[in-house]
Amino acid sequence: MQIERLSLSDAARWREFVAGMPTGDVLQCMEWGEVKARTGWRPFTVAVVDEGRIVAGALALCRAAPLGRSILYCPRGPVVDFGDEEVVRCLVEGLRQLAHEQRALLVKVDPPVCGDAASVLRQAGFRPAPVPEKGFGGTQPRAVMKTFPLADDDTLLARFKPKTRYNLRLAERKGVEVTGETTREDLRVFYDLLLVTGERDGFHVRDFGYYECLWSSIIERGLGRLFLARHEGQALAGAIDFVLGKQCWYVYGASSNEQRNLMPNYLLQWRMMQWARDRGCEVYDFRGIPLDRPGAGDDLGGLVRFKAGFAAQYVEYVGEWDLPLSAPLYRAFTLLEPLVRRIRLKLRPA
Repeated sequence: MQIERLSLSDAARWREFVAGMPTGDVLQCMEWGEVKARTGWRPFTVAVVDEGRIVAGALALCRAAPLGRSILYCPRGPVVDFGDEEVVRCLVEGLRQLAHEQRALLVKVDPPVCGDAASVLRQAGFRPAPVPEKGFGGTQPRAVMKTFPLADDDTLLARFKPKTRYNLRLAERKGVEVTGETTREDLRVFYDLLLVTGERDGFHVRDFGYYECLWSSIIERGLGRLFLARHEGQALAGAIDFVLGKQCWYVYGASSNEQRNLMPNYLLQWRMMQWARDRGCEVYDFRGIPLDRPGAGDDLGGLVRFKAGFAAQYVEYVGEWDLPLSAPLYRAFTLLEPLVRRIRLKLRPA
C-alpha cells in the first residue's frame, strides 16, 4: 500500500470510490472541496492505494489558523473501513504528512460511523474534540435521522405517522405541486425563500454566489438536485438534496411565511424521497437534530417530530475527533477557538 495525493484529474475515480463505500458522503467528494474553496478553504485529497486500487482516503480542507499555522478538516471523513487496522494506520500517516506540510495544529475528522470506530480513532492518536454543550454536536451534526430502507409508495406510506400522511395528502388536494426539474434561474427563487427562512428562524444565510457555486459544482454534476413546491405559480418551499451511491441527504431547506396551512414541506419531502428511491437510493438522510432530542414544547422538538413522521430513525455517530500535531499549540487553540468563532460570526456580512 502507498499514499497518493489525488488531483482534480482523479475526481471521477475518487468519487466512484466514495460512492461505493457504506459511509461515503458527498462532503468527501472533490466537488465539495470546490465549493468550500470559495469560503477560504484549500482542498487536498489523500488516498491509500493498493495495487492501483483506492482502498481508503480523505478529502482534507485546510484553513489558516493563528501564528502562521493551519487546521485540516475532513468533513464526514475519512472514508475507510475502520475494521482494517493496517489501512487506518496508513491513512493516518498520510494525513500526518499533509498536516506537517501545511503547518497544521490538528487534523479534525467526523466520520459518519458508530460504535467501535471511536476506539480505533483513539488508538490512532485522535481525541474527542471539544464541542458546544448545546446544538448539533459539531461542525456536522453528530445525530441524524434516516429513513431506510426506501421502498414502494404503499410500504413507505404505511410506515409514516398518520399526521404526516394526512398533511402530504392535504397538500396534494389543495393543489400544491412539486418539481425537481429546476433550472439555474430557479436557484434565485430558492434563495429568496432561504432569506425569508433565515430571518424567521434566526440563522445566517450565505451570499448568493455560494449557492451559484453549489449549483455548478454539485447539482450540475449530478450530485444534487433542487426541488420547489408551488401553489398556483407561487413558490412556497424549496430544498436541495445531495445524492451519492445509495444515499440521499436533505441538506438545505427553505419556506415562505405564506400559505403554510397548505403543508408544502410535507409534499416536498415525499416527492424528494420518491425521487431518491427511483434513482436507486436505499437511505434518505434528513440530517441533523440536537443531541438531546428536545421535548414537544421546544422549537427543535417540532423539527424532530417532522422528521420522525416520515419513519426516520435516530442515528448517533462518534462525533468530531482531533489529531493534535503539537500538544501546547492544540491546548491554546481549543481555548481560543470559541472566541475566534464568535468574532467571525459577528464579522459576517448581513
